[in-house]
Amino acid sequence: MEDIWCVAVSVFQMWMFVVVFLITLPAMFGLSLGVTGVYIQILVKILEWATIRIQRGRQEQASVPVPLHNGIIERAVSSMKEEIEQLRSSQSLAEGEFALGDAFYFCKKGLESIVDDQVTQRFSSEELVSWNLLTRTNQNFRYISLRLTIIWGIGVFVRYCILLPLRVTLAIIGLSWLVIGTTLVGFLPESSVKNWLSELVHLTCYRICARALSATIHYHNRENKPQKGGICVANHTTPIDVVILANDGCYAMVGQIHGGLLGVLQRSMVKSCPHVWFERSEMKDRHTVTSRLRAHVAAKSKLPIMIFPEGTCINNTSVMMFKKGSFEIGGTIYPVAIKYDPRLGDAFWNSSKHNMVSYLLRTMTSWAIVVNVWYLPPMTIQDGEDAAQFASRVKSAIALQGGLLDLAWDGGLKRAKVKDSLKEEQQKMYSSIIVGQNSTDSPETCSQNSEEQ
Repeated sequence: MEDIWCVAVSVFQMWMFVVVFLITLPAMFGLSLGVTGVYIQILVKILEWATIRIQRGRQEQASVPVPLHNGIIERAVSSMKEEIEQLRSSQSLAEGEFALGDAFYFCKKGLESIVDDQVTQRFSSEELVSWNLLTRTNQNFRYISLRLTIIWGIGVFVRYCILLPLRVTLAIIGLSWLVIGTTLVGFLPESSVKNWLSELVHLTCYRICARALSATIHYHNRENKPQKGGICVANHTTPIDVVILANDGCYAMVGQIHGGLLGVLQRSMVKSCPHVWFERSEMKDRHTVTSRLRAHVAAKSKLPIMIFPEGTCINNTSVMMFKKGSFEIGGTIYPVAIKYDPRLGDAFWNSSKHNMVSYLLRTMTSWAIVVNVWYLPPMTIQDGEDAAQFASRVKSAIALQGGLLDLAWDGGLKRAKVKDSLKEEQQKMYSSIIVGQNSTDSPETCSQNSEEQ
């Protein structure tokens, strides 16, 4: 019995040595021993081998189904006006005359949306080109051999018996350091020393949490990093976005006050740093939110605000409508594009399908989180440009840099019905076509202008 106890103590000591001296301390000082990089390279090689093995096995076994093309339908790229004019080309119609054949255009668009609409497919995990030995996200990967099964079994052991306990330990250390550090710093009087210590505590905490996710983050164009008194806006895929961005600099967070563990973290963080937390009733009052954020931005000595204008998590294949409220505050906007590599883990959080605990479990049992972050040049509102147009311009810049699809749809459609104003805009466009007037607004512009009317 004593021998077992001695072995257990030795294993625990070795475990804590690895966690503290080889991971936590280097993370706090922003250093890397290169272990994660080697780990990622080995994983990529294994996944490439698995992909080749699947493809070869599919060719050898005739019973394995042929892969299906990911695209379900092929959409027309022409506008409503062009398609309806094409339908009417074979008919001699007087100006302002209705044609029953016009209904075919709307039937076609309706069926396209039922089969494969542009909104709901943005709230499901991104399809993979090859199987990453995790949960299958593509029906094409049905070939399994004995060697693939053995590799998968070894991967399950590594992910659940080694990586998961290690990551949970690091997460506990990082969050505990955040609560204790910010609480202690909060007792200090307001001064430049307090601000420096607060930024140091936040930065070291997020670096430890990034190691807890085995995150490999590549930052580009750091000369464009958000500055104090500005507003950092980024596309939103997961709550981990906060850790990814704050791992390279400190930000003032904006959000609703919560209870439980998240509430404890919020109360401790606000003691040392001017984060902007709102009560549930205040979040519904746009004027209250805007005035408090405008006051924060006016103080040029305060940290830049971090905002995700989409308002919900998207699966990192596209960028959806930016709420214009963030662009009514004034000040300089610092756009940031975030793009995750889906091969080693699915970072997308589908909040309607997974709660936070199950999502974190899935994330911490994935292989790793690999992400690219691009800091774009600062942008300001132009003369004659309203907040909605400014938001659309920033969104397009982020989508272009991150290689994401630029969509005009509101991410709120994830849980809500289409607004009546959007339907009315489509009706106005059709009526203008019938009476021979050229509509000056595209569907994208219409959806932007109807935001929050």
